Amino acid sequence: MAKFDGKVVLVTGAAGKGNMAQGIARRFAAEGAKVMVSGRHAAQLEEFAAEIGGAYQLCDITKQDEINALVAATVKRFGKIDVGINATGWGLLKPFEETTEEDLRRMLDVQFKGPFQFMQALVKAMTNGGSIITISSATATIMLENHAAYMGTKAGIDHVIRCIANEFGHKGIRANSISPGVTRTAMAGDSLNIPEVLKAFEKGYPLGRIGTIDDIANAAVWLASDECFMTGQNLQVNGGLTLRGNPTLADFGDAFAAATTHLSS
Repeated sequence: MAKFDGKVVLVTGAAGKGNMAQGIARRFAAEGAKVMVSGRHAAQLEEFAAEIGGAYQLCDITKQDEINALVAATVKRFGKIDVGINATGWGLLKPFEETTEEDLRRMLDVQFKGPFQFMQALVKAMTNGGSIITISSATATIMLENHAAYMGTKAGIDHVIRCIANEFGHKGIRANSISPGVTRTAMAGDSLNIPEVLKAFEKGYPLGRIGTIDDIANAAVWLASDECFMTGQNLQVNGGLTLRGNPTLADFGDAFAAATTHLSS
């Protein structure tokens, strides 16, 4: 019997081919879960849902009515939600002084307001307990230059997770976040194939390598499992990066432009 037989898992942000959300959803499906995936692009979602034997629903995380419709559709189709995972994000890298009001509005919508409202809907739907997980970032704890809006919103939603854990533990709801470091995903683009960029990041990892999507999926499966007696925590799944730190702009040398165009940890 697979670990998640009979469990229902909802994952947001899964419309990007090969992204972190898809890796997480694929892993839960392999563990026997019934998986609902969501995002903004129907064709990609339909293809991926068929691949993992799951279902899909269009949802823009910045729109509360679509969030509520997603949660309702999941309950209607599968009867419940045991695990809700927010894996949406926008990896803005921009100097502090140049970050515009529109940048801030979009970042808040994608990485704070939307996840906040998603978790509100999950708490209402999880009448028999459950596990809520959000994908945070090592940079909610440690520094990376030109990343202030991203870092601030990730840190903010980590504290919301703590509030949920505190207020809804009596309902059997656990809430935790996972903080990757820089990870090989579509968001990173081709930057990690540049030797100078890879070397600059790798020196910050005591375990000697940057993270993978599988690392994060493994952590999500454990956090969502019945064996996990943890709530209100930020799980640092980043090879020890937070013991040292990300590179500075000077560390990138001539690879600066490529590194700061795509990379987000």
